[in-house]
Amino acid sequence: MLKTTLGRMPREAIRLLDIPRPSKDIIGKFMALVDLTGTLSDACDELGIVAVIPAYLMPPVNTGQRIVGPALTVRNIARDVQIHKAANEKINTQGETEAHNLAEPGDVLVMQGVMGCSNMGGQSATIARRQGFIGAVVDATVRDPDQYRGMGWPVWCRGFTPITGKWRMQTVEVNGTVEIRGVPCKPGDLVCADEAGVAIIPADKIAAVLELALKIDGADTKRKADIDKGVSVSDGGFGHGLLLIW
Repeated sequence: MLKTTLGRMPREAIRLLDIPRPSKDIIGKFMALVDLTGTLSDACDELGIVAVIPAYLMPPVNTGQRIVGPALTVRNIARDVQIHKAANEKINTQGETEAHNLAEPGDVLVMQGVMGCSNMGGQSATIARRQGFIGAVVDATVRDPDQYRGMGWPVWCRGFTPITGKWRMQTVEVNGTVEIRGVPCKPGDLVCADEAGVAIIPADKIAAVLELALKIDGADTKRKADIDKGVSVSDGGFGHGLLLIW
């Protein structure tokens, strides 16, 4: 189906109407990793890819959840306006609805935003979930955390605020490159997130990262099984090329 815009933003601000998306098979293999972001962090270290954001910098709103899906990106900037004037005139320049309109089931909303005010709230999250987003990663503050928890919808962010962003920020780009806690994210990059953090795998590195991650995951699983069987650590073979240390 041919995708179109909603007219909430200049057409040139929406860089792509569609994004590259990996196959369900690839998504499933990432999801099956026992230690999702830990394994990906190890693989990216070996491959020289800067991809991982630890949870102390980007904590999850809900614990015990994980997501894997392609990034659909949004970038917000602060507005230099009189807040009371914008509020009374209802001048809302947030444009995340353009991203909602382009979403497909399995996408992840990735947002570079403005600290101190809400870059996403309960209504926006409800629409995002309905449109197919499986979760959101927001490099900024959001509001309505209880609503995300009630929905069971995964969100990673930098904190909470009750202050609306409607009058305080402007969406300037959809499906451009954003930066999430120093990690670049392009539309179609693979977002993998769990309780330990977020990994953003460049689209052109997905195959290489997955291949190495599966080897690391398999070796770790075998080592744990060997430990349970009583194999001595002095027998060697423990650690991914590393000495096992407690």
